Amino acid sequence: MIKEFTNEYRFLSNFHISEVRFEGVKYPTIEHAFQAAKTLDKEERKMIGIETTPGRAKRAGQRVTLREDWDKVKISIMLDLIRQKFKNDYILKNKLLATGNQMLVEGNTWNDTFWGMDLKTNRGQNNLGKLLTKVREECMLV
Repeated sequence: MIKEFTNEYRFLSNFHISEVRFEGVKYPTIEHAFQAAKTLDKEERKMIGIETTPGRAKRAGQRVTLREDWDKVKISIMLDLIRQKFKNDYILKNKLLATGNQMLVEGNTWNDTFWGMDLKTNRGQNNLGKLLTKVREECMLV
């Protein structure tokens, strides 16, 4: 099991530098694109896109005008961004495939139990890990 996206597995993190697009706009990381996707306001998206780090983009995403359908679309948006990251980059794709059939868990200490698992309580839905596993399976078929 890979229980944290750190060290040799840092490439699994949404903070890893890998250019993706959302609605035709380039972003330096999945985190930037995902946070921008939270709003329909083009200026708010632009401000997130120019943040200098994924952490700053994440914080900026907490202050946007949240789109009404966010809870319905966030998983499909994340899946699309993960597909781009790994299917468009041969090196990252091979690193993902090299994880074999290990369970991928976005273990964290910041209580994110939707996208990951809280390492203190071992509770969480681990949706990011599940989406990464789905993309890994898709990459095996190609």
